[in-house]
Amino acid sequence: MKKKDAQPLSDLLSDFLESRDDIRRQLGERRVVKGWHELLGEGVSSYTRAIYFKHGVLYVQLASSVLRAELQMNKENLIKRLNEHAGVPLLRDIVLR
Repeated sequence: MKKKDAQPLSDLLSDFLESRDDIRRQLGERRVVKGWHELLGEGVSSYTRAIYFKHGVLYVQLASSVLRAELQMNKENLIKRLNEHAGVPLLRDIVLR
């Protein structure tokens, strides 16, 4: 027996997440950190020692000063790409150490 007002589970979850900003923000933060590894690939991930997100800033500790300088030059593009990956514009800055 099928109900008349049945909705797909994905629609219900999307509606729920839109109404809960705290959950949406936390998921976005996790997507930003995960996106660092997915978008930049294994090469950059192998030089990434520590990474965390706090108050709109992604802190990344790198083992290579050459890679740090290269990423510093492309910081604005990285912020844009990571925000797109997260689906929510949470990331304001990246601090490379």
